[in-house]
Amino acid sequence: MLTLTTLPDAPDPAVIDAAVRMLRAGGVVAYPTDTLYGLAVDPRLDAAAGRLFDIKGRAEGQAIPLVAADLHQALAAGVFSPRALRLARTFWPGPLTLVVRAHPGLSPYVLAGGTTIGIRVPAHPVARALAARLGGPITATSANPSGRPPAAAAGALDPGVTAALDAVLDAGPAPGGLPSTLVDVTSADVRLLRAGAVAWERVLRSAAGD
Repeated sequence: MLTLTTLPDAPDPAVIDAAVRMLRAGGVVAYPTDTLYGLAVDPRLDAAAGRLFDIKGRAEGQAIPLVAADLHQALAAGVFSPRALRLARTFWPGPLTLVVRAHPGLSPYVLAGGTTIGIRVPAHPVARALAARLGGPITATSANPSGRPPAAAAGALDPGVTAALDAVLDAGPAPGGLPSTLVDVTSADVRLLRAGAVAWERVLRSAAGD
């Protein structure tokens, strides 16, 4: 397992390129987001997505969330209603994950056999740089075994997880705190799936156009 080190606010292009080469080869890389450390694979690769489930011990019926470099990338991955677009433009970059209908091209493992995907644009330069250099969203499931506490620093990663990784992209501690708020916007009613860093009341106000 390789440790790649970079500054959080000014990602080293050479370090990002090294991590992306691993992702394109089917590798798994831990990296910081604006909440916690996550696990990145290229979500178009079946074998890489399968490794992700094995590393986390994640149930096959649980879809894997994504992060994108920007709204343009997110729109290429999912179908956004006008309401979903309003929420994205209000809260991104930031810790609001929107569940939308997925466009073709993502691994069925990432979709867990379904037709939707959770996606957001994070407020962390390293996470966005990875997705930008890859040319598409990356997975963003937390870097911990399922059911275990998530990690907010590279040094706090579970040893069993790090042993199975290709690399850890260490950019110092992530902010920690609550995970992203998870909201389903696939129907007329906006539904809260997981409370998190963005207050549900703010989401409702924005969805209503207030």
